[in-house]
Amino acid sequence: MGLGRPEHQRAVRCGTQHEPCVDRPASGWADLALIDDRDDCFVVGEVNQQALFGRVAAVVHHGGAGTTTTAARVGAPQVVVPQAADQPYWAGRVADLGIGAAHDGPAPTFESLSAALRTALASETRARATAVAGTIRTDGATVAARLLLDAVSRERPPVSA
Repeated sequence: MGLGRPEHQRAVRCGTQHEPCVDRPASGWADLALIDDRDDCFVVGEVNQQALFGRVAAVVHHGGAGTTTTAARVGAPQVVVPQAADQPYWAGRVADLGIGAAHDGPAPTFESLSAALRTALASETRARATAVAGTIRTDGATVAARLLLDAVSRERPPVSA
């Protein structure tokens, strides 16, 4: 999970305590620490998200473009708890694609997060996340640049000698 506020971390912790999972909060900019001493939770600092997300049941995060894309590329179901900027957009895309749940609002509670996790952990969501992962292009920036260059070259008048 990548939620930068301790109160959100507590909600996630409570929301997952009845699920068969191990919480891996990222300490991140907020320098989060463990909030209890249960043995199914540990804090990580910087981590290779692509390697980690391929091994988890679901990813809980705020919905930044990079985290959303990384989780989608490896087929990990997601719970997005958007806070600001483009995060609500990415939360909506996750829900629209059926690859996870978009949390309603920026402050998760035990009940709301449990409901979102049930959606993310459903076998249909996992299957959809796996299917969508196979459609994500890794060369998107290259393709976009090529299309832009082609469009500009078609619009440029010929150079006379």
